[in-house]
Amino acid sequence: MHPRPPRHSRRNFLAATLGGSALAGCAVSPGGYEHERAARRRDGADDPRISDHVAAMDEMFADLVDESDQLEPISAAERAARRQRLGGILRALDLDALLVEPGPTLEFLTGVHWGHSERMFALVVDADGGHFWIVPGFEEQKARLQIDGEGKPGGELHTWKEHEYAYGTLSAALREHGLRRLAIEPQVRYGFVARLLEALPQLSIADGGAAVFDLRARKDDHELALMRRANELTQRALIATSEQLRSGMSGWDIGELIVHAQQRLGLRDVWDLSLIGPAAAYPHGTQRDLPLARGDMILVDTGGALHGYQSDNTRSWVFNARPTQRQQDVWQAVRDAQQLAFEAIRPGRRAGEIDDIARKSLTDAGYGPGYRLFTHRLGHGIGMEVHEDPYFDSGSQVILEPGMTLSNEPGVYVYGEFGVRIEDIVVVTEDAADHFGSWQVGPQAPN
Repeated sequence: MHPRPPRHSRRNFLAATLGGSALAGCAVSPGGYEHERAARRRDGADDPRISDHVAAMDEMFADLVDESDQLEPISAAERAARRQRLGGILRALDLDALLVEPGPTLEFLTGVHWGHSERMFALVVDADGGHFWIVPGFEEQKARLQIDGEGKPGGELHTWKEHEYAYGTLSAALREHGLRRLAIEPQVRYGFVARLLEALPQLSIADGGAAVFDLRARKDDHELALMRRANELTQRALIATSEQLRSGMSGWDIGELIVHAQQRLGLRDVWDLSLIGPAAAYPHGTQRDLPLARGDMILVDTGGALHGYQSDNTRSWVFNARPTQRQQDVWQAVRDAQQLAFEAIRPGRRAGEIDDIARKSLTDAGYGPGYRLFTHRLGHGIGMEVHEDPYFDSGSQVILEPGMTLSNEPGVYVYGEFGVRIEDIVVVTEDAADHFGSWQVGPQAPN
């Protein structure tokens, strides 16, 4: 199949102005679009180069409109049901409560967003599904804006003054509620736990990883709908971006476009890794300033969040030329490994076996053995985090269950030449697996 001819339009002309180092007049330095986006946030429309650049991209992607309101976000009632479910999980594990710091699990349970600092801000959920908060005293009123009121999680706030530190307050709250066996969410910092034990040495603590896994690993229908839509939107943005690429663009330039396209569609917290030619042989990237030329292999790994749920898609394709036999063979071997892995996914199967199947497929195709050219695991869990339990690696003993969502992303990386990775998100169903969006059909384009 020959590559599609470029569309001659005003938007194509605008794309050409983004090529090379120009970026519509905006210099690209190390940090690429992240640096440029930070400058845009600081300066806004005060810098005409930045406003012209954004306007050019808006015109380029004029047919992409915000679709984030087509699905409802997770409701307060759903989060309350999650806390009740966590209570049942804790009872089954003979635990009294779970301690949670700010991060995905806190947001999963309450919808509250809070940053990390040296001061403890924490949630405790007990085995009855009730909960309370540990909050720095001077942040109490700010915290209440997220905690108190209709559609918010509520709960008693235990505050502490600067000279008191949080550990005495937390110890007293645990004693008050009769909580003696405390599970620690895996992302809680060790220093907080050590100081808590100094303040309350009779406290029994346990790793809360099993409880959190049981709580979050299997997605419900609402979560799956959000993830499916997020990945469909990312794939649309990939296709739209591919139609605007021009010789001379760098990986940073491509990333700027793919981020903007996804934001136009309503995704938030968008990230990108765009690599050209030999830079794509490094799975997590290098040399993003290499210029794009006809016949180069492009690898774009990108995603964003829809109401807190993540997408993650990778596409590899040849720019503006028929693939060489070498490019075609590597791409096809990777796609075959991805398909064989997908067909092997079903409930009751060990997650590690799926990695084994993809790795054997690539070895049989001449790209093995082991980790020689397929240098990383097959995939990772995904949900509110881009990377979360469970994982498709050969050592994983996790038994797949319906509702588990993971990336399926085999790759072949040839240093000095190019890399190919194809990634789609899969969900374990009642008897097999499904995937979000559409498969890539060939190395001529990302669709």
